[in-house]
Amino acid sequence: MPDRTAPDLPFSPAEYARRLALTRAAMDRAGLDAMLVTDPSNMAWLTGYDGWSFYVHQGVILTMDDDPRWWGRRQDANGALRTVWMAPDHVHGYADHYVQSTTRHPMQDLAARLSDLGLAAARIGVEMDNYYYSARAHAALAAALPQARLTDATALVNWQRAVKSDEELVFMRRAARISESVIDGLVARIEPGLPKNDLVAEAQRDAIRGADGHWGDYAAIVPLMPSGSDAAAPHLTWDGRPFRRGEATFFEISGCYRRYHAPLCRTVFLGDPPDHIRRAEAALVEGLQAGIDAARAGNRACDIAAALAAPLTRAGIERGARCGYPVGLSYPPDWGERTISLRDEDDTVLQPGMTFHFMPGLWMDDWGLEITETILIRDTGPAEALCDRPRQLFVKP
Repeated sequence: MPDRTAPDLPFSPAEYARRLALTRAAMDRAGLDAMLVTDPSNMAWLTGYDGWSFYVHQGVILTMDDDPRWWGRRQDANGALRTVWMAPDHVHGYADHYVQSTTRHPMQDLAARLSDLGLAAARIGVEMDNYYYSARAHAALAAALPQARLTDATALVNWQRAVKSDEELVFMRRAARISESVIDGLVARIEPGLPKNDLVAEAQRDAIRGADGHWGDYAAIVPLMPSGSDAAAPHLTWDGRPFRRGEATFFEISGCYRRYHAPLCRTVFLGDPPDHIRRAEAALVEGLQAGIDAARAGNRACDIAAALAAPLTRAGIERGARCGYPVGLSYPPDWGERTISLRDEDDTVLQPGMTFHFMPGLWMDDWGLEITETILIRDTGPAEALCDRPRQLFVKP
């Protein structure tokens, strides 16, 4: 690894060396000679690359004995030169006539480069089940490298990201301060008659302005805020309709700092909440605390889910969804890391430094309620909630 410092490199050379070592050890266990990393979160984690270019084909070529090589659209190579830690000769751009062409494919350019690196007959890991590696891309790469063995290495890099370093946690704490600011603004501003899009505009402004002197990045998911019966659907965004009395609205947001997230969800009821929502609030808050108490190093992911489920079951609430997932560095369309799930059948052992969005949202037939935390598994004791806001249903007249 060269001792190179990009103008605004987010992490130290030692941190990138740690990440490479973890990934190469996993590649060795999988019997891979090389890997094509196309998930932009994994690309950034390994190299520092940061740009809105994931709508075209791009990737990082990782071998066992050389610095990573960034590969992508030629016009985006300038962005790579400004964000990655590798030397300029490890940045490769393909010509624009490959972009969205019906007669050629960027993977043909990649195949030629892999051949030049002596990898034409190598065993190459590819991330087959991610949002950015299409079926056509795989077919084109396989056709252009007939002697290579393309092996599914989905989530190989993602699993190496599970335990956060101290440097990463600094960024996540900054994201948490931004999340708090956004939630504070949402709770303060919401009122009957206010159009939803007006509230979202202010939330986005708070998110990008940042907190404590640290600027805000764009989150991997836009603000989600369904109201009333629409809150039964967890992934609705917003429209221009006004907020109304007699309805609950949950806010699912995350502050983001240099691509690191700390999601936080809270719910506001305009008016007098009915008894069934108050009962659900009490059970959910109890379950959250029980889950955080169970989120200890040496316990399992399923232990968190079981602790949450007990008070919900006593309250007669059944939820079939998982109640959390790892978070950290991410790009659209998802801020999760797509590895561990906090649910009954996941026996993954919790380790210090793991971070999760503990997300036990309730989405019932005609109402919804979300109160969540981003948590950090500590060396000893229960998990730490990175945000510090009341765990409650906020009520406004």
